[in-house]
Amino acid sequence: TTATVKDWKHLLKPDKYKQIITDSMAFLAAEGSVWVYAFVIMPNHFHWIWQMKSEVSLSGVQQRLMKFVAQQIKFDLQDHHPLVLEQFKVARKDRQYQFFKEKPLSIALYTDDVVWQKMEYIHRNPVQPRWGLAQIPEAYVFSSAAFYTSKDSRWSFLTHFWYGDDWLTVPE
Repeated sequence: TTATVKDWKHLLKPDKYKQIITDSMAFLAAEGSVWVYAFVIMPNHFHWIWQMKSEVSLSGVQQRLMKFVAQQIKFDLQDHHPLVLEQFKVARKDRQYQFFKEKPLSIALYTDDVVWQKMEYIHRNPVQPRWGLAQIPEAYVFSSAAFYTSKDSRWSFLTHFWYGDDWLTVPE
């Protein structure tokens, strides 16, 4: 899934907004709705590779995550950055502000090779010259790259795509 900030604005540049997204992923994983396999949060979009657990609906989980993230960002902008908040004002019946493009892009990943390919792509985002956020993928904090390269456990909501929850006990 890829969620993009409206008009590609760099709304997610502050770490506190990235933390809202990771907290939301952690909540969904802890409540048993999803497995989160990989993610990266960039200044104007974020990617995550995830899988539904049981009979939870994709659109329902996405909507809950996006709504919570948007509300938390709105509260912070109201309190600390009202001029920035005004940039996201919309004339709609169902909301005053819109922070993300209408529907996150979700595509099904049907083979292991495609999952690894997408994971490599998202982990390499921060090192792309246009971003320059890190020299190597695992150096970028708001990403799961270090989880896969060095078993970094800072993001406890992650499940290894291949090894599942046994990842941390797999010998190197």
